Amino acid sequence: MLEIALLVLLASYQQCVSATSDSLAPPEVLQHNGSLYAACKMRPSTFLPDGLPKVYGHALFKQDHPQGKLKVLIRFSGFPTEGNPEPRALHIHQFGDLSRGCDSTGGHYNPHNVHHPNHPGDFGNFVPEQGKINAMMESEAMLFGGLSVLGRAMVIHEKVDDLGHGGDPGSLLHGNAGRRLGCCIIGMSSPNLWNTQQKQLTRRLRTN
Repeated sequence: MLEIALLVLLASYQQCVSATSDSLAPPEVLQHNGSLYAACKMRPSTFLPDGLPKVYGHALFKQDHPQGKLKVLIRFSGFPTEGNPEPRALHIHQFGDLSRGCDSTGGHYNPHNVHHPNHPGDFGNFVPEQGKINAMMESEAMLFGGLSVLGRAMVIHEKVDDLGHGGDPGSLLHGNAGRRLGCCIIGMSSPNLWNTQQKQLTRRLRTN
């Protein structure tokens, strides 16, 4: 009898956990076959000094419910096409606030209070080719639950990220990546843009 009671209790607990997990998932998950999509339309900072690149493009996100790895697709343009291309750092920042351009997005999104480059939105460096960055990657960031990055900002920076090896306090905060060239707010999206851009990027990578 005790074993039966324990099994019933365990089954009730699992149902409770499952219900709680499902309640954290937006209704769009059911509409999109168990996946959640987000998009971020990159624009130049409104307070950008003259002479710095004006970056445009999209950052797109897809995550399968409940614990799938977040996939991120970026397609940015506006970088210099002459000379040696400079690597550019890309991060998720705390606030989806563009009232003062990219400067009002706060610091790096750092929910676990750890040093850079161990924040979930520390994407590292990307080298433009012919003035563009086209890449797909996986991230420790999430679209689901209390640590969701929905409503936060993505920022492309002026300089290379030193990945925490700079030997100064700034290196452990933001990688000394310099000024903020462009930014956008991550918002929920339909699958359409992801599907279109993924096909184009896959085709492009195959031909290169």
